[in-house]
Amino acid sequence: MVSGSVAELRQRMAEGTLVRDLVRATGSWQPVNAETGEVGAWRKSLPALLDVMERAGLPDVQVVLEHRLPYSPKRIDAVLCGLTPDTSEPSYMLVELKQWSAPITAEAGGFRVKGLDSLQLHPSEQVFRYGQQLLDFYPDLGRNPHRVRGIAYLHNAEDEECAALDRPRFTAQDYLVTRSRTSVLEKVLQRVLDATADISANRQLAKELLDAKAAPARTLLATAAAMFENRGDFVLLDEQKLAYNMVMDAVTSVRTGDGPKRVVIVLGGPGSGKSAIAMSLLAKLARTGRKVLHATGSRAFTQTLRKRVALGDHRVAQLFMYFFDFRRKEANELDVVICDEAHRIRDKRSNGDGNRLQIEELIDVAKVPVFLLDEHQVVRPNEVGTRAYIEQAAVARGCQVEVVRLEGQFRCGGSVLYDEWVRRLLGLSEQPPIVWSDLVAGTDDEYVVRTESSPVSLEEWLSGRMRMAGGTARIAAGFCWPWSDPKPNGRGGHRLVDDVTIGNWKRPWNTPDGKRVDDAPPAALWASDPRGFNQVGCIYTAQGFEYDWAGVIFGKDLVIRDGQWVAQIDESRDKAVKRDRARFDELVRNTYKVLLTRGMHGVCLHSVDETTNRFLQTYSR
Repeated sequence: MVSGSVAELRQRMAEGTLVRDLVRATGSWQPVNAETGEVGAWRKSLPALLDVMERAGLPDVQVVLEHRLPYSPKRIDAVLCGLTPDTSEPSYMLVELKQWSAPITAEAGGFRVKGLDSLQLHPSEQVFRYGQQLLDFYPDLGRNPHRVRGIAYLHNAEDEECAALDRPRFTAQDYLVTRSRTSVLEKVLQRVLDATADISANRQLAKELLDAKAAPARTLLATAAAMFENRGDFVLLDEQKLAYNMVMDAVTSVRTGDGPKRVVIVLGGPGSGKSAIAMSLLAKLARTGRKVLHATGSRAFTQTLRKRVALGDHRVAQLFMYFFDFRRKEANELDVVICDEAHRIRDKRSNGDGNRLQIEELIDVAKVPVFLLDEHQVVRPNEVGTRAYIEQAAVARGCQVEVVRLEGQFRCGGSVLYDEWVRRLLGLSEQPPIVWSDLVAGTDDEYVVRTESSPVSLEEWLSGRMRMAGGTARIAAGFCWPWSDPKPNGRGGHRLVDDVTIGNWKRPWNTPDGKRVDDAPPAALWASDPRGFNQVGCIYTAQGFEYDWAGVIFGKDLVIRDGQWVAQIDESRDKAVKRDRARFDELVRNTYKVLLTRGMHGVCLHSVDETTNRFLQTYSR
């Protein structure tokens, strides 16, 4: 972030110091003299904006450049800070600067722009959402939403080149102007910013923006509460309700100042109801106006929650964050932070204030930090979220720690026996492997366990289950095959590459993160989009999700030799895991445990290694 008056920034641009300061402030990897990318955009776009403001007679208005949105890695190109003419109320104008020019074409979900590879959001919608983020996370602004406005300025484009953008709800002059309508932009700025205001008053407004404390505003919490109000899928039983009550009691105690800060740790295996607790807490706390956020360390899981729980409401989606979003946050900004999938907390320090560890940031940011985790789901070397690790960090910060262990099993058909079978099968239990039919003999356990001799028959079995019993199915595999970027399909789009090859059976991995292809969902929606059945998922897309029928393909990274599991690091394609040779065996077993416990009603296994497949067939009868 860099700030100054219009006149000051124009002088710094002329002297060549403004871009240098922006590079330093944002930590940009580009050299100061770059002509492309973010640095090139500053060189070309900022003079266009500053010139317009000078012509509008606004040299004393304060401009905050590259202002980072609260609880987001996104930055606003420019925030103009001044007073509103006539009323002298604070006025903040957000400006999104675009170098776009023809051709601009509309596509489903967005726009294609010359020179840009990825699909783009409508600029007016982009700046509108940025404004909403400020209102939702700066409570003072949230109470006065009329003080925040936004506009997109396409300073290289003429009106006729932007016909694709001329949608009815974005044609208002307060949302988008082109080079053809620069005079309109000048008038808009004069209408919302007082040219006669004292420069010191403008500087104070910019300082108040930069010093604002971020937390969910009541308007955002009220929106979320209304959405959650009539949902019937947050039903808690036994230990789940105890964990919920423990958190709510901690919230009450903190409010009354009764005792030290309390950290709640909820331990549970796959499907034990950790996420149900998290959603119930989020709903209740939102209804009571508490400042609460949900966070995970998984892009796929967070994006799916934003889509499936928020149901397309982008404001409610903002309650779902990532662990790294809490850098540079002050102590106790939130009432509660709910850390779901906390086993994915990273062992690294941020570049934020004090260079704190990620676990320290999460403990510090809320009056009541809540951690929900399964210690057997640590699958990467830098993932350190265990009970001992969290407890040690909390005690070191003077916190009282309370622990609840969930004993139930709500995934895998509610089968506690299946979770035990998996742990014994993979050598994660002190007990030896046991044949599935022997383990469930005499019980009413109906979970289905099967091993097939080929991936073809595994896929046919899953397809048959979906036809006969309904529901969803997915195939996931160990990371033992290359993963190619999508290739052109000859029709102007892209296709996935059939990287997972076993004999004559070939399938692609799911869409790489950040890529877009025809006829396949993005990586974050692989587990929930019906089209995901046509690709093979890996640990990074399957973890945190569930589907009715799970297919799991063991690669050669974990095989049976002389009756014992042997982890073969040279057969893995997972570069992150291979860097930790000492823990590779533990991490690869945890990986397959996660994959084996995604199915609600049944699982079908196959190993590309013949000896291992016979072992699996023996114990899955």
